[in-house]
Amino acid sequence: MPRVLTAARVRVPAASRADYVATLRALSRFAGERGERIWVFQSGADPQAYLEFSESAGPARRPRQGARAPEEVELEARLHRIASYAPDARELWTEVPLADGGEA
Repeated sequence: MPRVLTAARVRVPAASRADYVATLRALSRFAGERGERIWVFQSGADPQAYLEFSESAGPARRPRQGARAPEEVELEARLHRIASYAPDARELWTEVPLADGGEA
C-alpha cells in the first residue's frame, strides 16, 4: 500500500511557539506508536509560518477521530487553539511507487 503524506501550512503567534512545539511533540509520540511520523519546518522568511507533515502507511492506517485516545484528541484540539489553519491549509499526497513493476 502506498504511503500517504499530509502537508499543512500553519501560522503560529511567536508567543505560542513553545506550546505549539510541545503539543506537536506529544502528538508525534502517539503517531509513532502507530508507525506514523510527524515533521515540522519553520519558514526562514516568516518566523510565524510553519509547514507540518505527517506520514502514514496509507489512508486505512489513519485512525478515525473516535479511535484516538482521549489525550490525543485533546492535544489535537489544543493545537487548533494555538495555531491558525486556513480552510485550504491541508493537502493529502499519495506516494507513487517507483520500484520496478510499480505503476507510473
